[in-house]
Amino acid sequence: MARSRDGKVFLTGRLTVIGSVSVAQQTYLWSWANESLPHAALGDMERVRQFGEENGYPVLPWPGFKNDPELVAEARMVAASVLDAEGLWAESMDNVQLHFMIHDLALAAE
Repeated sequence: MARSRDGKVFLTGRLTVIGSVSVAQQTYLWSWANESLPHAALGDMERVRQFGEENGYPVLPWPGFKNDPELVAEARMVAASVLDAEGLWAESMDNVQLHFMIHDLALAAE
C-alpha cells in the first residue's frame, strides 16, 4: 500500500484482507474462507481463526455469519489485536464492503 499527495508517495504499508460483507445477502465472510482471494492477501488471518478456536470466541472460527455492523466491528477489532495491526480500513463498492487491516506503516523516504 502506498499513499501519495501530488503524485509523490509519502506513506507506505501493508494491507491484509480481514473479510467482506455482501450487502445484497447481508452476510460476512472471513478472508481465510474466501476462495476467490489470493493467498498473499490473507497475511496471517489463519491465526485469527485459531485464536477464536483456542479462546472460545464464536465468530472467529466460523467461515461467515449474518451481517451485523456491531459484530463485524468487534470481529475486526479482535482480528487487528491478534495480528498487531496499526489500523483498520474499509472500502465499499457496488454491493460489497471490503475490510482491511494495516501493518508496517512508514513514512516514505524523501
